[in-house]
Amino acid sequence: MHSSNPLDNQNSSSNPSAGPPNDGQPVSSSPVFGSSPGPWHTGLFDCFDDLPNCLITYYCPCVTFGQIAEIVDQGTRSRATSAVIFGVLHHFCLCNGGCLYSCCYRTKLRNQYALVGSRYADCCVHCCCLSCALSQEYRELKKQGFDMTIGMEYFTSLSLSLSLSHAHHICTNIRRI
Repeated sequence: MHSSNPLDNQNSSSNPSAGPPNDGQPVSSSPVFGSSPGPWHTGLFDCFDDLPNCLITYYCPCVTFGQIAEIVDQGTRSRATSAVIFGVLHHFCLCNGGCLYSCCYRTKLRNQYALVGSRYADCCVHCCCLSCALSQEYRELKKQGFDMTIGMEYFTSLSLSLSLSHAHHICTNIRRI
C-alpha cells in the first residue's frame, strides 16, 4: 500500500525563503475540529481549472475517487481498493450506491479541513453532480498541499514490474519447450 504524500518540492533547499522541510505533512495545516468552517478554495463548477482531472473524473470517476479516499483515509486503504469499491457501487447498484458512498468522503474531507457545507448538501451534490463534486474535492486536496500524482507513479512502476515478471515467466516457459 502506498499513501499519497504532500508536495515535497515546495520547500526546496534552493529557495531560502521556503522555510524548513514539511516532514510529510500537508503544506497548509488542517484546522482543529470544531473551528468555524471556511470556504472551499475552488467552486463546485470550476472543473476546467484542472482540465486533465476534469476529463479523468468525467470518464472514469473511480480514479479520482480513489485518489481522494486514500488521502482522506490517511493511507489506511489504498486508492486502488477505494476505486474498485466505488466503481462496483457506482456501476452495479441501482440505488446510486457510488454517490452515497462518495458523499461520505466529502463529509470526511469537509470535517478534516473545516469547510462549509452539510451532510445533506454533500449527498445532494454527489447525487446530482458527481463529476463536479469529485473534481472540487481533488482540487481542494491539491490546494491543501497534497501531491495527487504520487500514487500514479507507484502504480506505473508496479505495472512495469509485473509486466517484466510476466515476460520473464513467458520466456522461461518458451525455453522449456
